[in-house]
Amino acid sequence: MGDVPALDEPLKKSLGPATAKVMAEALDLHTVGDLLHHYPRRYAERGELTTLSDLPLDEHVTVVAQVADARVHTFNGSKGRGQRLEVTITDGSGRLQLVFFGKGVHKPHQDLLPGTRAMFAGKVSLFNRRLQLAHPAYELLRGDGEEEVGTWAGALIPIYPATTKLESWKITKAVDAVLPSAGDAVDPLPDALREGRGLAELPDALRMIHRPRTKADIADARERLKWDEAFVLQVALARRRHADTQLHAVARRPAPGGILDAFDAKLPFTLTDGQTKVSKEIFDDLATEHPMHRLLQGEVGSGKTMVALRAMLAVVDTGGQAAMLAPTEVLAQQHHRSVTEMMGELAEGGMLGGAERATKVVLLTGSMGAAARRQALLDLVTGEAGLVIGTHALIEDKVQFHDLGLVVVDEQHRFGVEQRDALRGKGKQPPHLLVMTATPIPRTVAMTVFGDLETSVLDQLPAGRSPIASHVVPAADKPHFLARAWERVREEVANGHQAYVVCPRIGDEEDQRKKAKASPEDEAEKRPPLAVLDIAEKLGAGPLAGLRIAVLHGRMHPDDKDDVMRRFAAGELDVLVATTVIEVGVNVPNATAMVIMDADRFGVSQLHQLRGRVGRGSAPGLCLLVSEMPEASPARQRLNAVATTLDGFELSRIDLEQRREGDVLGQAQSGVRSSLRVLTVIDDEEVIAAAREEATALVLADPDLTAHPGLRTALDALLSEEREEYLEKG
Repeated sequence: MGDVPALDEPLKKSLGPATAKVMAEALDLHTVGDLLHHYPRRYAERGELTTLSDLPLDEHVTVVAQVADARVHTFNGSKGRGQRLEVTITDGSGRLQLVFFGKGVHKPHQDLLPGTRAMFAGKVSLFNRRLQLAHPAYELLRGDGEEEVGTWAGALIPIYPATTKLESWKITKAVDAVLPSAGDAVDPLPDALREGRGLAELPDALRMIHRPRTKADIADARERLKWDEAFVLQVALARRRHADTQLHAVARRPAPGGILDAFDAKLPFTLTDGQTKVSKEIFDDLATEHPMHRLLQGEVGSGKTMVALRAMLAVVDTGGQAAMLAPTEVLAQQHHRSVTEMMGELAEGGMLGGAERATKVVLLTGSMGAAARRQALLDLVTGEAGLVIGTHALIEDKVQFHDLGLVVVDEQHRFGVEQRDALRGKGKQPPHLLVMTATPIPRTVAMTVFGDLETSVLDQLPAGRSPIASHVVPAADKPHFLARAWERVREEVANGHQAYVVCPRIGDEEDQRKKAKASPEDEAEKRPPLAVLDIAEKLGAGPLAGLRIAVLHGRMHPDDKDDVMRRFAAGELDVLVATTVIEVGVNVPNATAMVIMDADRFGVSQLHQLRGRVGRGSAPGLCLLVSEMPEASPARQRLNAVATTLDGFELSRIDLEQRREGDVLGQAQSGVRSSLRVLTVIDDEEVIAAAREEATALVLADPDLTAHPGLRTALDALLSEEREEYLEKG
């Protein structure tokens, strides 16, 4: 193999160009090392069958099962006579229909006789309300002859994450071709750690995960490979934290008798215990000479904005400035409005009627008029404005600060790291950083994804927040439930309240263009999601006729969006039909009802966010989740989970458990394919916590990893340059 390390060798050398091309396109596997780290998702035993009772809709699956029945039906198609082969397979717990059409009927009809065992692979679809696989690929499992057992690696059959173009058994054969290279794998774990924890050596672990002889082999291999993933990631985060401790920042200690004290004195309520505790953590960080890196997470409506505002005012007291970065113009304007309202005359610095200790609060967005923009920029560079709230317009080169001391990023997951980094680069010295998210994050995820941030949690709601009742409305099974939902909206409006109706799509020309690109199969299988413009029209002409209805979506002109939000907040509108632009930060206490159309098209956390827009006043909230999905579907189970709990942390766990392992770190790692293959952040809390401790100690002793070349190599491989840069920027 010359100088090329075996694991870096391109797959086309080992497997040939055709297979290598499919591996690269379908599974993003390019080298021998990539393939060795593509682990089986599970293992089927020769003597047992896979459960068919809980197959996920719309996913590509591989099952091992027995043919119970096979029948050919002849029918008259438009071009003469046609044939359809229907095969029923069983595993003892459930049955599944396979269907083959036309010319593809002959061979499976010969192969798939009742009693035959085989592996079947295909996409699970729904036909006549029953699950089926159309034209699945299959591989027969004949007899228990020597050669057969050898081919299938003994009694345990590895089932790999596969695709339509590359079935699990083809991946098995490809892995067999490269498995001898496992001996060249460089071990990232220090010997002392590996031996101390009794973990297998890496080449052995790779052999055992792909070709286990016993279930104990699988357990040992997984334990070892989990440690690799957790440890390498935690080392990257520990190095990031260590680098931060080397940076110098200006300590910001609030001055007694300043704007913060004046603000606290005029608050019409007392802070919750949670707000007081979290504020203390933040103030302690601000008082140090290293930049604060803190994640503030809290339930929808737990008062995060209040905590952030007090931190910003503390910085203004020291002569510094604070900037809040919001992901959308609607949210930036909403924050600006609520901050200036909360501060009153304290936000009128330099104006007639402004309080003695007042400062200026400016808004900066991309759509502002030239004159307003010029004034805002001037207020920032002179230091006249202590607080600025804006969108990514804050990041542009023209924007200069007098003395930027604190950056608050709202809804962290919506910002690219580069955007945050650009704003932090505007301070003369690194400013302190407070990241806020309203999507509660389980502790394990926080340790894995935001491991370079200290975490504060607000988990109690302020007094005066009302309970929200949530119900699933099965529109297809029980259409009268949907009619009743619109009656409930009318009742809320009759009682002087307001309502939101949320749809997944806008419904304008751009939507149509996207739809035109969809494949005909997709179109046949699924209708397009319901759209704001269509639903608003139907409601206005039908069940909500006579009510004051307006629409709100992301492609409206910013002035129009602001005007609609202002009118809704002022009670001039009864019903707002919107996309998810209202998901965060929108605060209209008089809105008590929300109807979410096609609720199954949204994620669990997103539904929780949306629901948090109602019940913000003294009247109870109502959230109706409308779906046409059948009762037994995973989508409906997800909606039932949202309807039965208001605990965001519990829902975020459910959300993660239902998503594939790969997307846990998807957003946080700048879209790069997740490095987690065996580690599951929800279940492996102990491994993650232990790996974090080990990593912190190792980095403290050897920040450059000079004594650990294997670990350096693994860092470079696992955290590609892009991801490493992401962590560098935090």
